[in-house]
Amino acid sequence: MTFQFSTFIRIASLIGAGLVVTSMQPAMAQDASGKSQWPDTPSARLEAIAVLQTLNSDLLSNASATLTLDRWCAAHELAPAGSKILAQRVLGQDKPADAHVRELLAVGPDEPIAYRRVRLACGDRILSEADNWYVPAKLTTEMNTALNSSDIAFGRAVQALHFTRTNLSAKLLWSPLPEGWEMGVPVPAAKNDTLKPPPFVLEHHAVLKLPDGTPFSALVESYTGSVLDFPLPQMPIQ
Repeated sequence: MTFQFSTFIRIASLIGAGLVVTSMQPAMAQDASGKSQWPDTPSARLEAIAVLQTLNSDLLSNASATLTLDRWCAAHELAPAGSKILAQRVLGQDKPADAHVRELLAVGPDEPIAYRRVRLACGDRILSEADNWYVPAKLTTEMNTALNSSDIAFGRAVQALHFTRTNLSAKLLWSPLPEGWEMGVPVPAAKNDTLKPPPFVLEHHAVLKLPDGTPFSALVESYTGSVLDFPLPQMPIQ
């Protein structure tokens, strides 16, 4: 199947701020493959990269990944109407803050830093897994209690802080298109199969800050292939 050059220009125009494609995968991988509703065709691959970059742009332009995923979940009907992102705590896998994390949080070697690992779920779909190191002293007593005693998502728990987000890196962990596709490298021919994204497709590193610029949380967020678990968009390509 061949495509007009205007097709590539239109799809490419949706691609945001130049993600780095890498083969690195997070250590814990949810089995998100096999759920894809997208056929393995050249046009579906083009739309998949556009959708991933749309999600990436939304995440990079908003302070709270939780609230961004709330909207993504609702817009793509990934769970019953009215569903909100819920955090599933992952216990027994604590990662002490190293010197790099302490540098990001601008705290000394003796300042207590809490750690939380969660899976953010939209209904029965896990959309991301996140490692979060945060400074309890920068939060209210009520916020710390909620984080310690419940599965509330971090972004929802600290929403009252009116925090900002500084993005450190964004990596595309999977590209449905071959390297050099924009220069004419052929897109794989259509197959009688569905696209099978890997367990994780996107990774972000970020720091959350108070309105005065004080950092209080360092995050590593890994987004799963389930962010694409909705029917192929019916977008005319001419």
